[in-house]
Amino acid sequence: MAPEKQDEKKPPVPQKIKDRLYPIVLNFFAQNDFHQVNIRKISHASGVSTRTMYKYFHSKEDLLLDVLEEKIGELKILTAMHGQGVKDTKDRFYKAFWVALDYYDRNPELAITFFITVPTRTWMQRESYARYDIHELLRQIIKVGRERGDLDPNVDDAQITGLYFMHMQREVTIWYYRGQQWKLVEAMQFFFPLFWKTISAPSQP
Repeated sequence: MAPEKQDEKKPPVPQKIKDRLYPIVLNFFAQNDFHQVNIRKISHASGVSTRTMYKYFHSKEDLLLDVLEEKIGELKILTAMHGQGVKDTKDRFYKAFWVALDYYDRNPELAITFFITVPTRTWMQRESYARYDIHELLRQIIKVGRERGDLDPNVDDAQITGLYFMHMQREVTIWYYRGQQWKLVEAMQFFFPLFWKTISAPSQP
């Protein structure tokens, strides 16, 4: 069965379909190059027919990005929960890193698929690329940090956000390249002091 036009709105995916399909999708894309995975392979492994898959997704790209968006949405909720009641700017940034890296430690296939496998060009075609949920949480941390005088005024908001994502990308890439021999959260002892020193006001410890 051929996929339908991309501009046709699809119905919500039932939870029972997600439960069967999403773990297989992450496993396949974490273990294989993006172009080696196809709908038929996913269908065979998950037991979800191609007809059913095309009912909810336009293509394998559409399927993969739906999975990633849902998982990253879960990470946003976790990060917000762990940040509740934390007022110190340094501690809030630490929590933002720790919660994300711990989440990826518990979901390594998500980390590999998100940072290594998925083609950036493919994701850029979606609105979710521009509104990647963690951006809003970082903006809130930065805003309060500015008000408290904790952040270096010579380092602008975009640079701070860029440094956050740079460290995330780098740590996952090195971890993957070295055969996942350590926990991602263990890397924080090495990069977080440098991150904080770079963005904090001179008066901050």
